Amino acid sequence: MKILFIHGPNLNFLGKREPEIYGTDTLSDVNSMLLKEAASIDKGIEPEFFQSNSEGEIVTKIQDAFENHNGIVINPGAYTHTSIAIRDAILSTAIPVVEVHISNVFKREEFRQKSFISPVSVGVISGFGINSYTLGLKAIVDFLKDK
Repeated sequence: MKILFIHGPNLNFLGKREPEIYGTDTLSDVNSMLLKEAASIDKGIEPEFFQSNSEGEIVTKIQDAFENHNGIVINPGAYTHTSIAIRDAILSTAIPVVEVHISNVFKREEFRQKSFISPVSVGVISGFGINSYTLGLKAIVDFLKDK
C-alpha cells in the first residue's frame, strides 16, 4: 500500500516557525515518526514524502500519484484556504485523501476555518500537533482496507 504524504508551504520551516503553534519538531522528525508508525501498522505500507512551497508542484505531484499511490495524506498549509487547483487535482485523480493540520484551525483566524480541500477529502484531522499526521496515516490505511 503506497501512501503519499504531501507537506505544503512553510512546513519545511517546522521547528523554527511559530513554535508556540506548530511545536519544535522538524519536518524530518515528522517524516521519521511516520516511517516508524507505518512499519508498526503494516510492513506493506510504503510511505513517500514530498514538500513544496509551490502550488503547481503540489498539483503535479498529486497528478503523478495517479495509478501509483493508494492514498494521500496532505497538509496543504495555507493552500487549504485558497487553492482550487489542488482541490481539482484531488478530484481528477480520485485518490482517497485525508487532510491534516498540526494546529486546530477552528481555534484560529476566521480565514483559516474555510477549506477548499475538506469537501474532497475522506476526512480531516486537525489540532493534535504532529500526531495529526499519525492519525491521518491510520485513517487512510483503515479507509483503504475497508474499501
